[in-house]
Amino acid sequence: MAEKKQAVTMDKIVNLCKNRGFVFPGSEIYGGFANTWDFGPVGVELKNNVKRAWWKKFVQETTDTFGVDAAILMNPRVWEASGHVASFGDPKMDCKNCKQRFRADTLIEAHSKGEVAAEAMTDAEMESYIEEHDVKCPHCGVRNWTPIRKFNPMFVTSRGTLEEGSDKVYLRPETCQGEYVNFLNVQRTARAKVPFAIAQIGKSFRNEITPGNFLFRTVEFEQMELQKFCREDEAMSIYEEFKKKALEFVESLGLKSENLRFHDHDKLAHYAKAACDIQYNFPMGWQELNGVHHRGVWDLSRHQEYSGKTMLYIDPFTNEKFVPNVIEYSIGADRLMLALLCAAYDEEILDAEKNDVRTVLHFHPAIAPYKACVLPLQKNLSEKADEVYRKLAKKFAVTYDVTGSIGKRYRRQDEIGTPYCITVDFDTLNDDTVTVRDRDTMQQIRLKIAELCSYIEKSLEF
Repeated sequence: MAEKKQAVTMDKIVNLCKNRGFVFPGSEIYGGFANTWDFGPVGVELKNNVKRAWWKKFVQETTDTFGVDAAILMNPRVWEASGHVASFGDPKMDCKNCKQRFRADTLIEAHSKGEVAAEAMTDAEMESYIEEHDVKCPHCGVRNWTPIRKFNPMFVTSRGTLEEGSDKVYLRPETCQGEYVNFLNVQRTARAKVPFAIAQIGKSFRNEITPGNFLFRTVEFEQMELQKFCREDEAMSIYEEFKKKALEFVESLGLKSENLRFHDHDKLAHYAKAACDIQYNFPMGWQELNGVHHRGVWDLSRHQEYSGKTMLYIDPFTNEKFVPNVIEYSIGADRLMLALLCAAYDEEILDAEKNDVRTVLHFHPAIAPYKACVLPLQKNLSEKADEVYRKLAKKFAVTYDVTGSIGKRYRRQDEIGTPYCITVDFDTLNDDTVTVRDRDTMQQIRLKIAELCSYIEKSLEF
């Protein structure tokens, strides 16, 4: 049995991601750009698999959830109704020494490794904590802070052919408003009856004061979320149901229960009835992975008020009219991808005397970027290997590697989490069998080429 070497660090994750094609710094040839990231050939497959798994669980396998893909740019009145224009803001502090700007709550959470819930603190309490615990600037190491001020993180742009007289518009800071404004459209066209949900996956943008920790907090991110519309008397049971389903989902993808915990919000928004996060124990400590919120009737009522259009649902059996309550479930695709990378990363000592260490990502096969890699033992077997590759590629994302020794090629696939390596050798030409190597056990079996698809398919269930 291989021996584990040491705990994962964020630096190791970042280096692996860049070297193996998961994630690259955005605009890297120009020196990068403010915590933006580009997903490479392997990373885009992993992220797409995460999104597909979420959609399958929460949309495809349900009878009462309907998908949308709402516009990123919305009428500015949407953000007035939602409260983002008037009251959406982050608590910012500037370091007087190096002039860098940070979120006060983020400073506290980083200092406490996620053990202190800064969202429940007032500005005065955050300032006191930072002083009492000698929280220094992460950039220059000096504690010399300005008082906390509010900073609205919405990106502002304009619409119009001339800058003068153009209309101010915003890049959406969240995706849920697209579900709210389409509530009646979806209800009518899907003939949906309360309770039902609207789901989408899409980009959001926030001019974060303190982006960082790789994919954890970025200015551009992708959300997977749904809003369930229901009666008031059933809202809390649905809220508890989604807490359970959200936890089961991330565990099914490979996050271990000992690294997950519920965190009820100590401080609720004025309209909220309940709010809970699932936190994951990242290398930098316990941090939010997803949220479940009981939002009451706030959202639909506000859009009814600001748009002048009714948001009343008419019960088809009783003809009762009411504004539904909303239970929201939201999780970041990028943040979940980071958690899965951290959970899957391993360094196994195969031979301590020879310093033989294997880096491997133990992804669940369903989310692994590639399900298999086809390896011709020698280049003159490429024609047969190509045939195997084309057969598998019709059903799965697979890759192909012909460069280097077979051992080095195995290790490259281990580092990107490929569950199976399929070696085409000279026996293949005679009996149509190949060697299949398992990523986790490193054991090998012989299989008929005709059996490969069903063999791989069985491993993708979760």
